[in-house]
Amino acid sequence: MKHPGRLLAGVAALALAAAAGVVVSRSGDGAGPSGGTAAALQASGSPTPAALTDAQKTARAREVDVLLARRATAVLKGDLKGFLASVDAKQPRLVARQRTLFGNLRKFGFSSLQYFTADSWDAPQLAQKHGPTTYSTRVMMRYRIAGLDAKPVQTDLGYTFVRRGALWILVEDGGIDEILTRDGHRQPWDFQEVAVVRRGKVVVVVDRRETGLGRKVAKVSEDAANAVRRHWPRSWNGSVMVVAMAEPRVMATLWTSGNGRGWTIAAKAVTLYEGEQLGKRFGPPVGSRIVVNPAMRKDLEQDLLVHEMTHVATVPIGPRAPLWLVEGLAEYVRCHAIEDDPQWTVDPYRRTVRSKYLPGMTSLPDRETFDQDGDKAYGQSWWTVEYLASRLGTKKLAALYADLAVHSTSTAAYTAILTKHTGKTPAELTAAVRKYRG
Repeated sequence: MKHPGRLLAGVAALALAAAAGVVVSRSGDGAGPSGGTAAALQASGSPTPAALTDAQKTARAREVDVLLARRATAVLKGDLKGFLASVDAKQPRLVARQRTLFGNLRKFGFSSLQYFTADSWDAPQLAQKHGPTTYSTRVMMRYRIAGLDAKPVQTDLGYTFVRRGALWILVEDGGIDEILTRDGHRQPWDFQEVAVVRRGKVVVVVDRRETGLGRKVAKVSEDAANAVRRHWPRSWNGSVMVVAMAEPRVMATLWTSGNGRGWTIAAKAVTLYEGEQLGKRFGPPVGSRIVVNPAMRKDLEQDLLVHEMTHVATVPIGPRAPLWLVEGLAEYVRCHAIEDDPQWTVDPYRRTVRSKYLPGMTSLPDRETFDQDGDKAYGQSWWTVEYLASRLGTKKLAALYADLAVHSTSTAAYTAILTKHTGKTPAELTAAVRKYRG
């Protein structure tokens, strides 16, 4: 079997994408703060703008939204000067980071891009540093990458800017990162310069100095996407982004999982949800990004990507499918993709599952099982899906997945749906799987 270790990813985690900045405002041009707001900011002797009324704070946010719209326009039009106009020229490192950010953003090909303020945050240490006009705010970035995202996706970012005379100036681009979405706001474009490699509907992101690796990963990724489409009967166009960077902070992904000895994750499908993200799901899942473990990016194998791309293909259906079905289906497609090549077989895996994991199987694997023994949980889940595919066929298996992913809102609903499609309760299905020899 061409898969020497348990290099498997977990279910999709909350995440969206991030990056942007704050733009400059000139009073009198229709975009700057009103006289009342500006006067209150300048007159306040405290380190925070406590003198502002709620109405003035609302006006300030509205004014900044106008300016953020200009920032988005600068990205879409390739206007570097306009993008950097708001950045504090007294901070060369900040300017350099923003210049790199702009160059990276331009490489992704946004068909739409919007920034807008979500809420302000008290950051006394930043107010003490920058003065009474300091404004720290969480900003949402809503975007759609052409040829990749079926719908706009969204993430948060945090910036601090101050008013100097008639201008709003960006002074911090990471000062309130601790309040942002943990898994989402560190995006590929937020670090060093990247290369974006496209092959068909696959988009691969690597460090600029590793463009050759990007081409290799793109070829493997395209083959993996085609394998998923062969073995998953529901429609999927194969559009996916694969991030294979050396930077370990991208999307704040953790590369070990489980309790005890745990196990290593080689790649992870990170789900994108429609709507605002702040540690909660505010909308339906609309897509995924695959993030590769930096330590394994140069030895990426197709079957690993097949597993993750199965998650990408199924995530938009809904978030309620049980974990054993989510991961079991990904393993099912991965194993069948391996055996597309006559030189490879998963027979050793079959023998291990039959002899080691089935005899003691008392229930369908849940989160606790995955955490305590990932090898056993993945093996049992795969075998369960193999059993269902043999009895139902792949089209009816897909119908079961879709029904559970949308309607499994309670234990009773889960049991009813499973029984309707399979004729078996969870306990009866477990017993049948334990006896199934393949």
